[in-house]
Amino acid sequence: MTGSRVVALGHYQPAKVLTNDDLAAMVDTSDEWISTRVGIRTRHVAGPEEPVDELAAYAAGKALAAAGLTPADIDLVLVATSTAIDRSPNTAARVAARLGMASPATLDINVVCAGFTHALATADHAVRAGSATRALVIGADKMTGITDWTDRTTCVLVGDGAGAAVIEASDEPGIGPVLWGSVPEMGHAVRIEGTPPVFAQEGQTVYRWATTQLPPIARQVCERAGYAPEDLAAVVTHQANLRIIEPLVKKLGAVNAVVAKDVVDSGNTSAASIPMALSKLVERGEIEPGAPVLLFGFGGNLSYAGQVIRCP
Repeated sequence: MTGSRVVALGHYQPAKVLTNDDLAAMVDTSDEWISTRVGIRTRHVAGPEEPVDELAAYAAGKALAAAGLTPADIDLVLVATSTAIDRSPNTAARVAARLGMASPATLDINVVCAGFTHALATADHAVRAGSATRALVIGADKMTGITDWTDRTTCVLVGDGAGAAVIEASDEPGIGPVLWGSVPEMGHAVRIEGTPPVFAQEGQTVYRWATTQLPPIARQVCERAGYAPEDLAAVVTHQANLRIIEPLVKKLGAVNAVVAKDVVDSGNTSAASIPMALSKLVERGEIEPGAPVLLFGFGGNLSYAGQVIRCP
């Protein structure tokens, strides 16, 4: 085999919905303030009895069903998350146990909001190298569990959820080469620190970096895959907020692309945001099978990773 491809997707969100008006009753904010500054209207919130691996397993089960596969068909499970509280067993192993898998390799990948695209590249490399035949790549985060609900600059952003993709070997590559990197000296701009861990960020620093430094990198991702931005059928970036997504895509020049804006209804779900948004676009039939889609993650560590895939 000369490559790998995405064959199916799935997503899951908790039932509880938190609106901007709900938040206005908790902190000094308003629906207008939130909508104007970040474009978010609602977000889904997991309860204490809904751990990250449960969210991940639900999304994975849907992806497997969509692919017509069983858990026994998977030999690699990668979970991108930064909100798993326990260090061991890792989230991937817990997902495998929930799904009844026998002996898959199980790895967690923590690159915060850029986690899914890092994990997707890792799965692609593993399949290309022959060390895996089929992989489950999952982005899952429970951001509301690490949020300071008295901090109106961060609590208005976050939501919970999971998205999953099934990857398998392919004669013709359906996942383009990854372009990834980071700005380690600016890693302090996005933090999940302390005991218990709490999410904090320097919003203006992240905004300036994302809207000025990332568009040229996103263009390089397209070039590596052999596409011009105007060739893209869709662009699915990390769902940070609309004030980042819209200028980034505009500067990229993806004038013919459907642009994922799931952040409006789901909030910032960190590593879950890209697979969840992509799964919804595919489910609604907004992208033709085989069409080129740019996936572009960015966030914690001021890391980034992107690739162009063929839509399943």
